[in-house]
Amino acid sequence: MRAVGADLLLIDHAELLFWLTGFTVSETMYRACLVPLHGEPWMVLRALDAAPCEKMSWISDIVTYHDDKNPWQCVANSIITRGFQHAALGADYHSYGMTVYTLQQLAGRLPEVRWIEMSGVSDSLRQAKFPVEIEKLRQAAKIADRAYLAIEQQVRAGWRVRDVAALCAGIFLREGADSGETGPIVRSAGDSGFLHAQTHDETLSQGDILHVELTPKVDYYSARLMRPFVVGGPTAQQSAVAAQLMDLQDQQIAAMKPGVCACDIDAIVRDGVLKAGLRGEYGNVTGYALGIYGRTPRPSDFSHCFTPEAHGLLEENSVFHMYTSAQGLAFSETVWVTPEGGVRLNQLPRKIFSLP
Repeated sequence: MRAVGADLLLIDHAELLFWLTGFTVSETMYRACLVPLHGEPWMVLRALDAAPCEKMSWISDIVTYHDDKNPWQCVANSIITRGFQHAALGADYHSYGMTVYTLQQLAGRLPEVRWIEMSGVSDSLRQAKFPVEIEKLRQAAKIADRAYLAIEQQVRAGWRVRDVAALCAGIFLREGADSGETGPIVRSAGDSGFLHAQTHDETLSQGDILHVELTPKVDYYSARLMRPFVVGGPTAQQSAVAAQLMDLQDQQIAAMKPGVCACDIDAIVRDGVLKAGLRGEYGNVTGYALGIYGRTPRPSDFSHCFTPEAHGLLEENSVFHMYTSAQGLAFSETVWVTPEGGVRLNQLPRKIFSLP
């Protein structure tokens, strides 16, 4: 804020709200935290959300409005009554909360405020993790590990994909995840198109590949993990493809040290897969940021990701979801960046799992 000359910072990005205040909530109605350069911050939100905010957050100054009132007017009024009607107001224009409509509503009610763009601050502040954040990600990864082992032990040919998802959802809830939302569990085929498929009603039969990507969250911190399951066991060709993918990814993870360029990390897997002829093209990223995932439109955080054009340098204690796929098989890990190289936060074996 000092660097850009901001007197007040408006925070409406769900993940930064939680990181800073300990409380976040959906964008059903507009809400924000206002942080002055000097003095105490305050929250503005629905009266319905005041009690959980008081319980979860260290913020003591909470301004509320009823559902028949205008949220943007309430935010503007709180700024004016605290003497910031002529302030330089910083805002992250990359925030999902800062829509064009929201900016217009606030600017129209604060005609003498000078707006300062601070785009990207919500993501950059959270990139390097504190030890407590690493531990929450580790806890989430352990929940995913347990769910994968349960699939291996219990699932058989004849199960619906929906039944597998239900099994994992139950494990998530029993083991301490925030919710039973599992992540994509689908029958797979092709190089990458299956990664975001939605079908749950298919039945598993001999030779099918079940793609499982689990994304448990613990206190909003999401670990992620992909493994393939083959009904009847993998073919020799599938085993060979898997070995190549995992070897390239192992090289990639080992190279993930502070100061290394993201595009160089990306090239290890991307170029290796294409050179080996495992895929005809490679259009998707090979990894992206992990950490807090609030209730926003963003199921994956591409604020820091791995592509040929990603020229940012890795930071110590950053955490990423690193993944690769080819020929219906996908493998991924939750990776913590350390001076010695990437560290997997999960302990699940790196292999194709077999289902009877």
